[in-house]
Amino acid sequence: MNQTSIVPYLFFGGRCEDALNFYKDAVDAQLDMMMRFSDSPEPPPPGAVPPDFDNKIMHASFRIGSSLVMASDGCGGASTMSGFALSVIPVNKEDATRMFNALADGGTVTMPLGETFFSPCFGMLKDRFGMEWMIAMQPAEQAA
Repeated sequence: MNQTSIVPYLFFGGRCEDALNFYKDAVDAQLDMMMRFSDSPEPPPPGAVPPDFDNKIMHASFRIGSSLVMASDGCGGASTMSGFALSVIPVNKEDATRMFNALADGGTVTMPLGETFFSPCFGMLKDRFGMEWMIAMQPAEQAA
């Protein structure tokens, strides 16, 4: 990276691998790398992670389109995803509908997908992992 950037880092409280597999299908996420706790060249300090976390994800990175997202199972605590959302900007209504419906499967729709004064196709939801999403197509004049 040649410039400073902000990359979301998501903690899934022991469900990271399930989430990564779900996002591969739901939003065409591409896994860049994944390291399990058992793959670490240095063991975690005693008591830092539960004893059954060897096969859990210590660190992963994936891409949705050109955006990088990082993720982990964390260190055994519960996932508390609140106060933020990931916003996806699909290229057309078909992609918006497909992604929205896939992410909503097992989750909760907080604003149905539809036209708004600021977007030809916008919706909000919380997925089955507690991650909040906004699907927001750009108006045609801003898309160019």
